[in-house]
Amino acid sequence: MKSWLIAFVLLLAFGASGVLAKEAAPAAEDPVLERRVLDLSAELRCLVCQNQTLADSNAPLAVDLRNEIREQMKQGLNNREIVEFLVARYGDFVLFRPPFKATTLLLWLGPLLLLLAGLATLFFRLARRRAATEVELTEAERERAARLLESGPETGRR
Repeated sequence: MKSWLIAFVLLLAFGASGVLAKEAAPAAEDPVLERRVLDLSAELRCLVCQNQTLADSNAPLAVDLRNEIREQMKQGLNNREIVEFLVARYGDFVLFRPPFKATTLLLWLGPLLLLLAGLATLFFRLARRRAATEVELTEAERERAARLLESGPETGRR
């Protein structure tokens, strides 16, 4: 009975390891072309993941876009032409570093504007707090404070 249990546990252990295995990527026919594909896809954004490059993403759309880039490179298109094709199809969002132009102005200047707004808010709050703590004393209050300071801590108590 024990041998059947051991065999069953071993079958489960070795059988489950195949579940985590992935299909091996095919060997590159042209290593220079694959290097170009990876270099260009490292400059383009995955439209599904949005915070990863096409080279880093395993999303199906990213795989399709890498294959599209590979096919266009095989057809003889240069990197600029491929990027122009993708921008025409998906917009500037596909670029990991979008160009500085009117439509992306807020994207480029937004962090600076937020920093300046935060500093201005901090400055005005500190100025208002400082103004609130500076209280003008009447002449009677000044004289009482002077008497308390001259008399010392034990005689000024009531």
